[in-house]
Amino acid sequence: MPGPLSHLTVIELAGIGPGPFACMLLADMGARVIRIDRAPAPRRGGLDDLMRNDSVVDRGRQSLSLNMKDPRAVETVLRLVERADVLIEGYRPGVTEKLGLGPDACHARNPGLVYGRMTGWGQTGPLAHTAGHDINYIALTGALHAIGPAAQPLPPLNLAGDYGGGGMLLAMGVLAAHAQAVHTGMGQVVDAAMTDGAALLMAAQYGLMAKGFWQDARASNFLDGAAHFYGTYACQDGKHVSVGAIEPQFYAQLLGLCGVTDPDFEHQWQQGEWAALRAKLAQVFLTRTRAQWCEVLEGSDACFAPVLSMNEAPEHPHNVARGTFVRPDGVLQPAPAPRFDRTPSALPPKAPGTGEHTVALLEGAGYSPAEIQTLVDAGVAFVAVRG
Repeated sequence: MPGPLSHLTVIELAGIGPGPFACMLLADMGARVIRIDRAPAPRRGGLDDLMRNDSVVDRGRQSLSLNMKDPRAVETVLRLVERADVLIEGYRPGVTEKLGLGPDACHARNPGLVYGRMTGWGQTGPLAHTAGHDINYIALTGALHAIGPAAQPLPPLNLAGDYGGGGMLLAMGVLAAHAQAVHTGMGQVVDAAMTDGAALLMAAQYGLMAKGFWQDARASNFLDGAAHFYGTYACQDGKHVSVGAIEPQFYAQLLGLCGVTDPDFEHQWQQGEWAALRAKLAQVFLTRTRAQWCEVLEGSDACFAPVLSMNEAPEHPHNVARGTFVRPDGVLQPAPAPRFDRTPSALPPKAPGTGEHTVALLEGAGYSPAEIQTLVDAGVAFVAVRG
């Protein structure tokens, strides 16, 4: 695949959530990602089925399906590790060690390997071995407490923990470790915890609080919906728009284009007046439809954008011009990002079926056709196609 990481080989021990997202980012940038899948199993419904094989997040992989309870399967993975740059796993602490695929076993085969570990709570700490999900991890960091209306915190999908504080941080971490390994020949373990990552995403808010510019309460601050100049408003047709006119020159342009002449709006940063000003501005936006407000405000410096649905977003002219979304085989999905001028990325192939590349990957690891057939016959390796 083209892209700045076309030299990189990544072993992914299949999972769900942030680990696969990190691998998607690497695959999007050209890395060869070999996913070690469990043996094919009947679909039973639930999250595993929803996220298995046909997910956009799983694009760009090669799939090797193995029965990891068999020592021969473990040996197969270790053979692949010998030729890899990065391994990513998302199990609870200690699980890969029990499988025989922990950092010590892998580094014995390949000292330069970067071993990425993705968990919610981290490899250490009193909660390290307990179950959880994105909402729990961001709850522990102050992030969830800060998001939502005053009455109740609301989860921001699973963006702050799973993907922003998890997968994206892991991808950055393994690339940093790989850059260091290139210079020293020595790999290392990258412990990426969603609690650590979500806390890191809150750096600006903790910094503002330290200076007395942020209240530890929802809907009390200029970025959390309290301020009239930073938030969303309903329009005449029930659709919404967003405004983020923080700076005075942008605020002035917003008011001017909206036809607001009320002198009370001159008190932009008087927090005690925010609620009243928000109510007044809400009435202004109710006078026109979203499309009409786009005609007035879009393209200006009023810091404005329509709030688009997932189906609407790909059709917006800006997103169309940049190719922000793509539809391979009719499947709507975001295109790879960021963009590189010398080694541009390309959309990788769609998610593979479990075991789709088993034979080719075993051949690449040095197994003969007879050995591969023996592994398949013994139920150690599985061969499948897209289904």
